[in-house]
Amino acid sequence: MTLTVILLAAGLGTRMKSKKAKVLHRAGGRTLAAHVVRAALGLASAENVVVVTGHQAEAVEDELRPYGVRFVRQLQQKGTGHAVECTRELLESGEGLVMVLYGDTPLLSTRTLNRLVETHRESQAGATLISTTLDNPHGYGRVVRDADGLVAEIVEHKVATPEQLRIQEINSGIYCFQAELLWRYLRDIRPDNPAREFYLTDMAAILRRNGYAVAPLLAPDSRELLGINTRIELADVDRILRDRKNAELMLAGVTIERPETVVIDPDVRIGMDTVVEPFARILGECVIGEDCRVGAGATVENSTLADRSEVEPLSIVANSRIDSGARVGPFARLRMDTHIGADARIGNFVELKKTEFGAGAKSQHLAYLGDSEIGAGANIGAGTITCNFDGFAKHKTQIGEGAFIGSNSTLVAPVTIAEEGYVGAGSTITDDVPAGALALGRGRQVNKEGWVAKRKQKGSR
Repeated sequence: MTLTVILLAAGLGTRMKSKKAKVLHRAGGRTLAAHVVRAALGLASAENVVVVTGHQAEAVEDELRPYGVRFVRQLQQKGTGHAVECTRELLESGEGLVMVLYGDTPLLSTRTLNRLVETHRESQAGATLISTTLDNPHGYGRVVRDADGLVAEIVEHKVATPEQLRIQEINSGIYCFQAELLWRYLRDIRPDNPAREFYLTDMAAILRRNGYAVAPLLAPDSRELLGINTRIELADVDRILRDRKNAELMLAGVTIERPETVVIDPDVRIGMDTVVEPFARILGECVIGEDCRVGAGATVENSTLADRSEVEPLSIVANSRIDSGARVGPFARLRMDTHIGADARIGNFVELKKTEFGAGAKSQHLAYLGDSEIGAGANIGAGTITCNFDGFAKHKTQIGEGAFIGSNSTLVAPVTIAEEGYVGAGSTITDDVPAGALALGRGRQVNKEGWVAKRKQKGSR
């Protein structure tokens, strides 16, 4: 039986106090809407997932387009029933089941959605909804059951009677409908409420009036159904998602010191016996091997660390690759497709940008190496910089295997220091250095004997 999923993501989310659409806010390393789309794709094909957009529609669609889902726009926000109605032209001819989800429920799992489908098929009801119980159900629509335990109606909080407000079972807003019944009766919804909106919740009573049962699926863990309305709730959900990821990694053999301080995104992969120290951030799509170490306060983003490599404290590694046994930091920065070879050493306050740094090479202190190719075993002295930008274009510096660059050297690109070439400390190099040659590009030292005494004598006059 075909399953179509409608994801409602058109609202502004005024309680977020944000210029950005609510579903574009991030928790646990993804946007809220992306979490829900991924859950839906666990049981429906991409072409059968339709996202209803409205506020900042283009931005929401740009965020979700890589998943292959389809889009329908709700040009006027007239409620959840109207949002589903906007998909009629696209979906009405379809058969099977229609599931309705919301773009602000990032904790929702594919497992729970599968249970919803299974419960619906077993009950043979016209619709099945997910409910849960809350100690404080304020603000949520209440599920009113009949004598058989089925759903009689759903009452929105703002129109509920005092007796109904005492009900603790709430509607999550997540439904599974028989497609034919949804499209037949959806237009019976009327905006007979203070907000003058078309509430999808009215479908429960409409189906009942027409002789169709509405079955509930009570979710035991209410946290999974949490919708995000405020920044406080966003932070709470982010914490839950981060805890889940950390637990998954630790159970797989990763040591995470003080996990409550560590931020690891959902697509990160880390091998056994790697240690992640406190306050580290591992973001995006990172792959970290076995027996690695990510130091305290370090940030690693969209990068690959091979086995036995180390990123020491307070270093930043972005869009880069570190080979086995290499060590970076502390206080180092790698960016823009930098590649560190095996067993190389990058020390404190060294920055590399778009650089190939050879196996076993070293740059231990206070250097900037941009747009460079540095051979295996080369040594880059403290204070060295590659002058890669002439004000109009970037140029490359090439340093051969086994080369030695003295401290405080300035290499003006484009320039090549060939294999085992030496550059004397304090040199400014503008011409290529042949293999095995020593290059000196500095003023000649002059010592003036007795100069200090003469200066003092002159000053005393």
